[in-house]
Amino acid sequence: MNVFKNLKNDLPSSIVVFFVALPLCLGIALASGAPLFSGLIAGIVGGIVVGALSGSNIGVSGPAAGLAAIVLSSIGALGGYENFLVAVVLGGVIQLLFGVLRAGIIGYYFPSSVIKGMLTGIGIIIILKQIPHFFGYNAPPEGDFSFFQGGENTFSEIINTVKFISPGATLIAVIGLGILILWEKVLGKKAKIFKLVQGPLVAVAVGILFYVFTQDHQSLSISKDHLVSVPIPGDFSSFLGQFSFPNFAVIFQTDIWITAFTIALVASLETLLCVEATDKLDPDKHVTPTNRELLAQGTGNIISGMIGGLPITQVIVRSSANIQSGGKSKMSAIIHGFFLLISVILIPRLLNMIPLSVLASVLLLVGYKLAKPSLFKKMYAMGWKQSIPFTVTVLGIIFTDLLIGIGLGLMVGIVVILIKSYQNSHFLHIEDVSNGKHKVKMTLAEEVTFFNKGAILKELDQLPEDTYLTLDVRKTRYLDNDIIEILEDFSEKAKNKHIDIKLISERGEIENPDSYIQFFKLRPKSA
Repeated sequence: MNVFKNLKNDLPSSIVVFFVALPLCLGIALASGAPLFSGLIAGIVGGIVVGALSGSNIGVSGPAAGLAAIVLSSIGALGGYENFLVAVVLGGVIQLLFGVLRAGIIGYYFPSSVIKGMLTGIGIIIILKQIPHFFGYNAPPEGDFSFFQGGENTFSEIINTVKFISPGATLIAVIGLGILILWEKVLGKKAKIFKLVQGPLVAVAVGILFYVFTQDHQSLSISKDHLVSVPIPGDFSSFLGQFSFPNFAVIFQTDIWITAFTIALVASLETLLCVEATDKLDPDKHVTPTNRELLAQGTGNIISGMIGGLPITQVIVRSSANIQSGGKSKMSAIIHGFFLLISVILIPRLLNMIPLSVLASVLLLVGYKLAKPSLFKKMYAMGWKQSIPFTVTVLGIIFTDLLIGIGLGLMVGIVVILIKSYQNSHFLHIEDVSNGKHKVKMTLAEEVTFFNKGAILKELDQLPEDTYLTLDVRKTRYLDNDIIEILEDFSEKAKNKHIDIKLISERGEIENPDSYIQFFKLRPKSA
C-alpha cells in the first residue's frame, strides 16, 4: 500500500493536529505534576511510533488527560518521577499481554448511545475548558478535563474569567476564530491553495505577528502566561538532559505493579473507547483492529516510559481534529509526531510566541463539531432507550470526568437492557371469553433468562380462575432453569385455581404436563 497517496489530505490535517496537540501535551504534563517535556515526549512517541504500528487510519495517540489524576498521585506515592516511569514501562508490557490475549473485543460491548454521549460530552467539555483560554484567563491548564480543579470547578473558572479578561488575547482569539470560520465556510471551497494551507496555520501565524507587534502596547500586549510554554534548552546536551529514565531498582515493589496495572487498564479502556468513537466519526467507515491497537499502545508506552514520557492512549480530541481536517491515513498522525519533534528542537522560541487564545479558538471549533445541537435532537427522537444513556454519559463527563461519565452511562445502558429484557420475555395474547373459560396465550421469546423471572411471575399470578392457558415455546431456544422452576411451581397453583395448561412445542402439544423439568431436559435444541 502506498502510504503517501493521501498526502494532499494528510499533510494539512497533520498541521491542524500538531497545533491541537502541542498545548495539550504541555497542559496534560502540567496537570499531571510531571516535567513539561514529558508531555512532548508522549506526543512524539504517540504520533510516530504508535501511529506507525496502529491499524487505525485516523486515530491519533498522545498523553492521556484521563490519566492525569493517576499520574499526579502516583509520582508522589512512588517516590519520584523516575520510579513512576517504571510503572509506565510495565503498564506497556501488560498492554502487550492484553493484545496477545485478544482483550480488544471489550470495546465492542459499549452501547452506541454511550459512545455518542462520550463524543458529545468531550465536545462540550472542550468548549467549556477553552473559554478561559479564549479570553486570556489561563487558570486551568490545557488538558485538564476534570470538573473539579484546585478548589474551583469548570463553571466557577468561567465566571472568574469575566474578572480577568485580557483585551489582547481576546482580540486575537476573535480574529483567529473569524479566520477559521472564513476558511472553512468560504475560502476552503474557492481554490485548492486554501485546502493545502489550512485555516489553523494562518490563524496561528497571525497570532504570532499580533504578539510581536503588540509587545509594547499598554492594553493589547499579551503576557507570557498566555503563550505556549515549550522548554528551551541552551544547547544540544541540555536538550538531551530533559529526558528522564526509569529507576528499575524499584521494579519489585508492590506499589509499582499496582500502578502499572492501573495504567494498563485505564489506558486500554480509554483507547478502546476512542477507537470505537473514531470509527463512528470516520467518513470512510474503516474498522480498526482493536487487538493490534493494544499492541501498538503497549509498545508506545514502553518506549515513552523508557525515555521519560507520560502514559499514552489514543485521544479523541486529536483524532476528531484529524477527521474534521480531512485526514485519510495514518501518515497524518505520524507527520504530526515529526512536527512536534522538529519544532521542539529547532523552533521552541517561535512556538513560545503562539497565544493560547488562538489555539483555544481552534479547539472551540473541534468541540462544536463533536457536540452539534442537531445530535441532541436526533438522540431525543430515537426514544428514551437511547436518549437516557446518552444524556447521563454527557452530564457525567461534564460534572465528573471522562471515565466516570462513561461508567455512569454504561450502568444506565445496562439498566435499560434489563428493563427491555424484562418486557420482552414473553408475548401475552388474551382471547375472548368462551365456554366459561378465559383463553390466554403466552408465547415465550427466543431466549428467556433469570432476568425475565419477575415479568413472567407477574403475568402468571394475575391469571384469573377458570383460565385456559396456552404456553407456546416453539420459538424458544434457551430457557433458563429458573424459568422452568417457575413453571413447575405454577403447575401446583394452577390446579387450585382451576387453570388448564396446554404446552405447545416443536414436538407437539401436551395438556397439563406432569413435569416441566423433565420435558425441557428431553426437549431437543432447547435448555
